[in-house]
Amino acid sequence: MRFDVLTLFPEMIESACAHSILKRAQEQNVIEINAVNPRDYTENKHRKVDDTPYGGGFGMVLMPQPMFDAYASIKKDENYLPVLLTPQGKTYNQKTAADFTKYSQLILICGHYEGFDERIRTELDDKLVELSIGDFVLTGGELAAITVIDSVTRLLDGALGHDESSLGDTFSDGLLEYPQYTKPADYKGSCVPEVLLNGNHAQINKWRRTQQILKTKEKRPDLYEKFLQSNLSKEDLKIIKSLS
Repeated sequence: MRFDVLTLFPEMIESACAHSILKRAQEQNVIEINAVNPRDYTENKHRKVDDTPYGGGFGMVLMPQPMFDAYASIKKDENYLPVLLTPQGKTYNQKTAADFTKYSQLILICGHYEGFDERIRTELDDKLVELSIGDFVLTGGELAAITVIDSVTRLLDGALGHDESSLGDTFSDGLLEYPQYTKPADYKGSCVPEVLLNGNHAQINKWRRTQQILKTKEKRPDLYEKFLQSNLSKEDLKIIKSLS
């Protein structure tokens, strides 16, 4: 999968993606990351990419010309999707990350300063979708782009040491993740639950599922209510009944 990132700070993208799973995924050709700087496509000698807003107001607004030309320079796959990272977009979640894996190329467009000239939003590409990683404001879209790259990459075949590693993640099935433990079994009197040590995988799986449902009910009642409205298995119904 290819990620093209339109950013005024390509070093932020390159640095963040040069470690851990993202580094390994690039080395194994699972993903490719390409940062494109709109400053390289300006038509003025000062490489200016922003200007004051019409109508007055504070801050600077990204100009259309450098963004349009930088975007046009990117070679698009047939199965590509352009994503404008903005607080005005649809809130990102695990389902969206999974949906993004269906594309061969994501083009992530980072804002900065006071935002984009509206024509970038409305006329850059008919396929453009707007995405927010939460109800807060960042200085720029680079951290949001890195978030998308990381969360999508770990869902791709070959990105993790074991492809099953992502299956039990928080939000993978609408629930929080079950508690995890490692050695030692007894740390200063705090012990790992006995069920995880007995080797009975049926009991372990039941315990983990119960903990998922319990943690979600306690910590994220909003997710728990959505879970209750889903197509529940007989096992899940038994667990829910036991917790009530």
